[in-house]
Amino acid sequence: MAALSLIRRLLGKHTAPLDASPIPAFFQQKAEQQGYTLSTGQTQAIAALARETQHLLAGQPARSLYLHGPVGRGKSWLLDGFFQALPIAQKQRVHFHDFFAQLHRDMFTHREQDDAMAVALDEQLADCQVLCFDEFHVHDIGDAMLITRLFKALFERGVLVLVTSNYAPQGLLPNPLYHERFKPVIDLIDARMEVLEVSSPQDFRSLPQAQSAQRFTSGQYVWPGTASQRAALDLPAADCPPQPLAVGHRTLMCRRHAGRSVAFTFNDLCEQLTAVMDYLLLCQDYDHWVIDGLPQLAECPIAVQQRFINLVDVLYDRDKHLVLIGEQPLDIALGGQAIDLARTASRLGQLQQTCPQPVPDPVS
Repeated sequence: MAALSLIRRLLGKHTAPLDASPIPAFFQQKAEQQGYTLSTGQTQAIAALARETQHLLAGQPARSLYLHGPVGRGKSWLLDGFFQALPIAQKQRVHFHDFFAQLHRDMFTHREQDDAMAVALDEQLADCQVLCFDEFHVHDIGDAMLITRLFKALFERGVLVLVTSNYAPQGLLPNPLYHERFKPVIDLIDARMEVLEVSSPQDFRSLPQAQSAQRFTSGQYVWPGTASQRAALDLPAADCPPQPLAVGHRTLMCRRHAGRSVAFTFNDLCEQLTAVMDYLLLCQDYDHWVIDGLPQLAECPIAVQQRFINLVDVLYDRDKHLVLIGEQPLDIALGGQAIDLARTASRLGQLQQTCPQPVPDPVS
């Protein structure tokens, strides 16, 4: 119970309100069940979540929270646990990709309205009191300007916003050409949210108990994709011809689809003009994915690297089974300049590795 004691100290001497919050005990039990030892950063975040839950349940204004830190340090674990333990119905837990894509669609639908965003948020949020955003990041200046409006609207509505990100607010949209134009959002986050770093020397995703219940981590990384490897795993041939696949109002190329399974090449999904919305729509129809021909990302344009990062984010968040076929060992393939590749490497590193069998020594 050491973590509970630390949370009490962080909240101060008045422990009665803490006892009324379900948050600390929930996380303590969850950590014990899963064999985790809470880090100091996680414990501090839990104390803040407990405090704001008290305010929310008492009908008092609650301060939004921004949790940031390296990949695999338990930010999404905290967000999911908070969402699960929070004893209210008016809450939403969304991946930022999903929410933002839906917001774009709804704003287009209501484009004739004086304030299309307000109408779209009325539809998306309804009576929502708590909005949990996982994996918040910004790379496009057009999105950045819309995010400024979004955050202002959420705070004006009194929604408690919980955000997880790999980046501290000052690290968002790092492109020097655009960073200053995004500063109003950073200032707004600093003014209206409590910013907490969640760090630990341990990458929790590398622990066996973090992988046992996930479909994604039962997938495989296969290299170099020999004919014998493909035959053993029932994977498409390397020269499998493209075939059209309807995705929403678009037509993409795939290599095979049957039931809940689909196969693409890296070129099909990442070197063409695909978008996050395409991946989200595909996830509605397919649970088992093959992506063939992962090259050395360092040799790809940044836009191609970013599409691959977005694709892995969606597959991981939707917990899809993935077989990824590459030309090189994974650590070599994932070299590149895109700033989110560390997260991608952490996620793909959880896949089972299928590599060439060593050639036996000749018998003398």
